[in-house]
Amino acid sequence: MSRLSRRTVVPAVLVLAVAAGFVLYLFQPWKAFTDTTVNEALPASSAPTVADGPRMKDDAGAKGDEAPVKDTGPEDLTQGSFVSHEHDTSGTARTLRLAGGGQVLRLEDLMTSAGPDVRVYLSTRDADTVKAGLGEGAVELGKLKGNLGNQNYTVPAATDLSTFRSAVIWCKRFSVSFGAADLAPVRS
Repeated sequence: MSRLSRRTVVPAVLVLAVAAGFVLYLFQPWKAFTDTTVNEALPASSAPTVADGPRMKDDAGAKGDEAPVKDTGPEDLTQGSFVSHEHDTSGTARTLRLAGGGQVLRLEDLMTSAGPDVRVYLSTRDADTVKAGLGEGAVELGKLKGNLGNQNYTVPAATDLSTFRSAVIWCKRFSVSFGAADLAPVRS
């Protein structure tokens, strides 16, 4: 009888060990107890440029080499606050146009859960509708750098930001939204 027990127990233990390893890989439960904070600076503006126009006079009244300086910092395009979906999520999403023409999605004061395979997307759906899926034409900006803090994600060069309605924190492995922010135009 002991031979029969070994023949069934050993394979059963091996199957359980493999299944446990798969479950650990799939769900990564330790991430429920860990946080990753990322605090990236706002993307730097390029060097100030000399504006067109008349030259400024120096204090002595002589014509100087100084001209008015034009600020070339990032320009806010859209902004919105995160709402929670499958996980408590808060913070702000902003899209910015950089001086060189590049575009960035910036997440500020982000607080969400860590998880396996969490990504940042731009979606053509609004924040409430994206719970059912990202929708056609969603653009992945990369893996979530951290579940807390301030982060920048480069938007691909040919992307027309006016076609996107929300920024989404999305678990690709389980196809669920942790949270999303509607992106409303910023008034100048």
